[in-house]
Amino acid sequence: MARPDKKNSKPKPIRWGYKLMSEEHGPGALVANAVLAEQAGFDFVSISDHFHPWLEAQGHSPFAWSVLGAIAHATERIAITTGLTCPIIRYHPAIIAQAAATIALLSDNRFTLALGAGERLNEHITGARWPSTRERHAMLGEAIDICRMLWDGKVHTHVGTHFTLDHAQLYDAPERDIPVVLGVSGKFSVELARAKADGIMATEPKPALIKAFHAGGNKGPCYSEVALGWAPTVAAGRRIAHERFRFGALGWAVNSELPTVAGFEAATKFITPEALGALIPAGPDVAVHLAAVSKHVAAGFDHIVLVGIGDDQAGFVRFFEAELKPALVEAFG
Repeated sequence: MARPDKKNSKPKPIRWGYKLMSEEHGPGALVANAVLAEQAGFDFVSISDHFHPWLEAQGHSPFAWSVLGAIAHATERIAITTGLTCPIIRYHPAIIAQAAATIALLSDNRFTLALGAGERLNEHITGARWPSTRERHAMLGEAIDICRMLWDGKVHTHVGTHFTLDHAQLYDAPERDIPVVLGVSGKFSVELARAKADGIMATEPKPALIKAFHAGGNKGPCYSEVALGWAPTVAAGRRIAHERFRFGALGWAVNSELPTVAGFEAATKFITPEALGALIPAGPDVAVHLAAVSKHVAAGFDHIVLVGIGDDQAGFVRFFEAELKPALVEAFG
């Protein structure tokens, strides 16, 4: 019997990411937080791309692409990704192709473009019709094709089912292929990712998502987000998680469809801090946060985005550097 190939069977190293919550922080703070994340040893940052916050208490929503340019200039080594950008309604995919190419150049090829089918909360603002999920996935697939098409720097005209290009050319095209990661939550989005993307991004520790994505031989990166209510006390952690992140209890079927911040306020009115306890770890105990992260690692995700909820990002980053990262390295290498 042949021996197993140890080199090929060795698991991928886990890469630890820091979430730049554009819904919670203004543009200057986001850039400063990215610098702190790099100094603390995070491997990458992931920025949300919203027009509105989820809840009034979050209070922010700067233009993510301007912030990305500043981050590319202010940092040196840390990888950068969106998380997620919707390139099909509020943006035309040609604009995202150009924006991604520019950030890739500014960051010396540290950029990954993570895309999703979007939320009505952000995409309805132009007055465009909100398509069905299946139609949004079809639009997303065509948008990815357009981005990859334009990144070669040549002139392209495209008349597709959903989008048109008329003699479009990127004069500052990327120096190399930009990795594309696709947000997934179920069967159809994973099928699209398998066909069009280099990796996936999720918010729940579902092994089935990775198994489905890997079917057919795709071994690209698998990102997942973990919300952490770090705070000096459990009560404070639960309070800030409830104030800023209770929308997470609604689930994606609701979060993708509500059109306004007022709608999220109403939908989350009866969610209590205690009810969030099973979803978001709270307090200062590193073991509690390690247990939450472990679920995502056990599911097979190899790029873990840590979301530190609340204003005290300097404190959260210090907690990561001094306590959580050493525990993660000891647990997962």
